[in-house]
Amino acid sequence: MAGFRRLELAEALELGPGWRHACHALLYAPDPGMLFGRIPLRYAVLMQMRFDGRLGFPGGFVDTQDNSLEEGLNRELREELGEAAAAFRVERTDYRSSHAGSGPRVVAHFYAKCLTLEQLLAVEAGATRAKDHGLEVLGLVRVPLYTLRDGVGGLPTFLENSFIGSAREQLLEALQDLGLLQSGSISGLKIPARH
Repeated sequence: MAGFRRLELAEALELGPGWRHACHALLYAPDPGMLFGRIPLRYAVLMQMRFDGRLGFPGGFVDTQDNSLEEGLNRELREELGEAAAAFRVERTDYRSSHAGSGPRVVAHFYAKCLTLEQLLAVEAGATRAKDHGLEVLGLVRVPLYTLRDGVGGLPTFLENSFIGSAREQLLEALQDLGLLQSGSISGLKIPARH
């Protein structure tokens, strides 16, 4: 990921007090739905439109009163997604990666949490009542995990949006590693190399 240095979690946690930690989570659920009765959805994957017009994952900065990265992340999820986020907890076992940027002293930690479809639908339904809705978060969006027959519509077009930081690369890496994509839906797309 250009401009970002991958760190092991232990290394990231040992950085000095001048570093801030931000945690974000990809939330997904198996989805048996069919688009137009013929394109299997397979999974629902959530991202959010941020206050700055870029796509990212729910989450944010860990505060000093948070006892762990995950506690801070779960607090942020409740603030950004509403009370439905209290029905699940992102745990250390959901951790995927840490990256330090070349700019401000911030380490970004990334998680992926599999929910039930009912939990994900509850998050979507309640998100407009969340504390940060209309402020930090302008709305939720599902990632299209398919490519239409024209070879452009679906995921390829979605990836042309503006993403915050390394969110695009985190998305692609997680989709590939978690096996969430249809075969062939990433042909021709640049997938980040694993480190």
